[in-house]
Amino acid sequence: MYDTRFSIGLTWIDVAILVAFIAFGISMGLRSRKVAEENLEEYFLAGRTLKGWQAGLSMAATQFAADTPLLVTGLIATAGIFSLWRLWIYAVAFLMLGFLLASSWRKAKVITDAELTEVRYGKKPAAFLRGLKAIYLGTVFNCTVLAMVLLAATRIAEPFMHWDQWLPPEMFQSVLDFVQWVGVPITVKKTGDLAMWVASSNNLISILCVAAVTTFYSTTGGLRSVIIMDSVQFAIMMIATACFAWLLVQDAGGLAAIPQQLHHLYDVGVNGMGAGPGGITGTQILAFTPTEAKDVSIALLSVFAIQWIAQINADGTGYLAQRSMACRSDKDAKQAAVVFTLAQIILRSLLWIPIGLALLVIFPHDPATIPAGIGETAWREGTYIRGMAERMPPGMMGLMLTGMLAALGSTVDTHLNWGSSYWTNDIFKRFICRHWLKKEPDPRLLVWVARCSNVMILFIALFVMTRLDSIQTAWQASLLIGAGTGLTLVLRWVWWRFNAWGEIAAITTSLVCVPIILQVIPADQDAVRLLVLTAVATTVAVVVVLNTPAEDHTQLREFYKTAHPPGFWGPIAQGLGEDFMTPRKRMYRALAAVFTASFSIFCVLTGGGSWIAQSPVPAWFPVPALWIPALLLLGLGLVPVWWKLAFGEDHDAYAGVA
Repeated sequence: MYDTRFSIGLTWIDVAILVAFIAFGISMGLRSRKVAEENLEEYFLAGRTLKGWQAGLSMAATQFAADTPLLVTGLIATAGIFSLWRLWIYAVAFLMLGFLLASSWRKAKVITDAELTEVRYGKKPAAFLRGLKAIYLGTVFNCTVLAMVLLAATRIAEPFMHWDQWLPPEMFQSVLDFVQWVGVPITVKKTGDLAMWVASSNNLISILCVAAVTTFYSTTGGLRSVIIMDSVQFAIMMIATACFAWLLVQDAGGLAAIPQQLHHLYDVGVNGMGAGPGGITGTQILAFTPTEAKDVSIALLSVFAIQWIAQINADGTGYLAQRSMACRSDKDAKQAAVVFTLAQIILRSLLWIPIGLALLVIFPHDPATIPAGIGETAWREGTYIRGMAERMPPGMMGLMLTGMLAALGSTVDTHLNWGSSYWTNDIFKRFICRHWLKKEPDPRLLVWVARCSNVMILFIALFVMTRLDSIQTAWQASLLIGAGTGLTLVLRWVWWRFNAWGEIAAITTSLVCVPIILQVIPADQDAVRLLVLTAVATTVAVVVVLNTPAEDHTQLREFYKTAHPPGFWGPIAQGLGEDFMTPRKRMYRALAAVFTASFSIFCVLTGGGSWIAQSPVPAWFPVPALWIPALLLLGLGLVPVWWKLAFGEDHDAYAGVA
């Protein structure tokens, strides 16, 4: 829980900015309404017409969740800049989606990743797997994520949105009575008195307002309106964040003075420990590399190394694949991955790093100031909101609050649109209409089912949000289940022998092992938990695949002709008259582009971030003065290399094999 005990009113300028943004969102939904009504491809994939930059910015906006900057603030304060590598390492997965798999996602011509199971496997186990994924991803996983995002919104809105002061007393009293009747507070003020219920009522109204606007434009306009809003939301958030960073850095004494002040504040400690949160020192806070960072272990580094593939979105499954499938060409899908990675990894981080460091100076660590019932990490996360409330002038405050709520909206609209795609395409169309009713549904009826699904998913997420404290273990379990299935999702693309039983085995093993792991391995060893589950689930899946029949070769040939996947598809490619090594060569080239681009981007990130933070140079580097120039030159110098590897061949020219 974040510390939001402070509050501040909004000026008319701030309110005007917020109202203008809401009006724009409503207009975008109405603007895209008619074309979205035509069919599911228009509604969920924008007619497959997206440009690369549009899809990339939409991905970045979705992952720019409202609570992410608070998370980053807490990580920098308690574990240092190096801990952010756990977020940055996902760049490898983003680029792998674009360079290795996006083309196959597009050519498969599916609407959801659940639908892909029957295109890839084509037997009865595939139908079961499709239904299982639609229920788990579209409802359980999706609604839990959405609930956590909505809960985070209350922490952002609470200091600013005072509905008890703005609404007529009778109207607010009715909301207050309802919240007290439900009896579930949605505020950090666990005081048990009237103030707690007033804050909960304010938060409920704020959530409903944001959700209503977001649901309106995502429901009426489909993915087209979501994409437009995501681009605008990302631009607003980046401008607001840049202004916030500038203000905080100036208040902290300037960019050059911040590292000196951090050393002064946090390098003085007892028993060799620093004076910062958890005993962290100034040097450890500023470190980009593991040799100078805090509490770095082999297990932690191992997690950093594999986490990008040990996750439920390893192959893009979910809204990332949806954006790739919505692109107008393979080249655009690759460009989307590049835009997404640069915006997500470099642009955001180089703004968040000075914010996190400046907040440590402006609000120095003092255990005596942390309120009772609020943990040290949560208090540090809350300093982001406190910095907004206390440091931003009118106008800029409205821009920043609009940006934070826009970040929330970009996450909510995607999860509504993505979740309803499962309900509509994989549950209603596939099982209710085709399997049960034995008829093909009308395209316009499907669009209305999708719109109703948006609303239903929102209500489920709101219900889950009110009980979020009681499902924290379930949320941790869902993340571990994703870790157990991540590698198998990639294997289904790159290995012809992989079958539906392998995916089912990975999911089943994860479901069985997760409760055991949660009980046996302590919570503070989450790195070990992830490593163990990934190894066990993947091993079981591969063993099952090797001991069960391969998928029908006719089905595999049809899939290869349609999706043209890379990797170990030699026997299938050869049977279609293609050279045995061709799919493998395409995989090697794409992976070379992925890892070269990742290394290039990480060099630029480390060089630019080290310059901003004046981070310590690794002891093994011979010439400290050349550390930053070397990183920047190497990172930028590799750009032509990975660009040629990724874009040097026109894969769109491929029209299928005979």
